Amino acid sequence: MIVRNIEEARKTERLVTAENGNWDSTRLVLANDGGNFSFHITRIFEGTETHIHYKHHYESVYCIEGEGEVETLADGKIWPIKPGDIYILDQHDEHLLRAHKTMHLACVFTPPIT
Repeated sequence: MIVRNIEEARKTERLVTAENGNWDSTRLVLANDGGNFSFHITRIFEGTETHIHYKHHYESVYCIEGEGEVETLADGKIWPIKPGDIYILDQHDEHLLRAHKTMHLACVFTPPIT
């Protein structure tokens, strides 16, 4: 069994921060934990826009807190995101994530992030 605390994990290399300061991600479950998925709590900071494209991962993102929007670049569609919403990048969608209020997101990746 694996048990982790997010605040403790944020004091380790499991906390990854974007070079531009737009986001951070606490990687609570990674490939080296032996599962078939990874699980992250990611914060997208207020007033930022982040370009994201995972070419090899199926990703589900659940909004816990905050407000923003996601735009798929292939078609320019924009969806508002608020607590209780989930979006699923089932086509390896290249997208922009904009935070109007800092967003706390629970993210699951398959295959797992290393």
